[in-house]
Amino acid sequence: MPPRRKQLSIALLAPMLCQAANPDSSGLESGFSAELSVGGEYNNNLSVDEIDVSSERGDYALLLGGELEYRAELSEQTEWSLGYNFSQSLYDEFSQLDRQTHILSTDIDVEVGKARLGADYYYVDSRLDGNEFLNQHRISPSVSGFLAREWFLRGAWVYSDTELENNPARDADTHAAEIDVYYFVRGLRSYWNAGYRYKDEDAAADRFTFQSHGVKLRYVRRFDWLQRTCRAEFAWRFEDRDYDGVTASIGEERQDDRHRLRAELQVPFGERGTAEFYYDYSDYESNFPNADYDRQIAGVELRYRW
Repeated sequence: MPPRRKQLSIALLAPMLCQAANPDSSGLESGFSAELSVGGEYNNNLSVDEIDVSSERGDYALLLGGELEYRAELSEQTEWSLGYNFSQSLYDEFSQLDRQTHILSTDIDVEVGKARLGADYYYVDSRLDGNEFLNQHRISPSVSGFLAREWFLRGAWVYSDTELENNPARDADTHAAEIDVYYFVRGLRSYWNAGYRYKDEDAAADRFTFQSHGVKLRYVRRFDWLQRTCRAEFAWRFEDRDYDGVTASIGEERQDDRHRLRAELQVPFGERGTAEFYYDYSDYESNFPNADYDRQIAGVELRYRW
């Protein structure tokens, strides 16, 4: 294994999964769409959450990204989409930590009365310094709908099959049940989102098998500035993990508490461009020293969509 300071944090699926779970993304037009992005960020503690490694070293990264999607209305009640997402990070000092992630996805949504039934599939291929690091298959059926004018509810079951290259003890099958509630204060201009998730991850080695409870709270606000509609979001997430097997180095079963805070601001420019500013703080508390650390990330990305 490379030295601890030469490891990387792999962030998977976040932009695409948020879109799938968010009523904010409904009503997209049929046909092809694409997006290109470029940006930069500073991470004060390079780390790999998947293998519990942190470096206590910081670095700057150039971020590149692209997305291609096709959406189609198969009928008045049925929508289908096929997508591809690419992301690349290029570090200034620790170039061996450069990561590349490819995501293929497809989903289908069907309106049945007042409810919306959906099913998503994702395939993720993440590479570290050009070498295989992680492969994942993810399937998720869901049901959602408005309970009242201001209230929207979504429930889903998520299954994922994850393989970590050169680390087979952490290969895992994961089952999760999640529920999200949205309260629209002023439609999409101002709303709250609260969620709960139970996850059961069955890893090849008992010491990496765990069950967790997770909660989240988000607030989204759109506002007008310089004749542009900007978007601000504030989010807090918490996860409590209980591991099954005894971790030899600490002589007991491992327990983790993970807090995350995130703030972001999106400002449109031109006809199709968006500048996104973000700050992310993570505080991981664990009786396993390698998994006990905090991290701060700040960055900006410029996006162009057509």
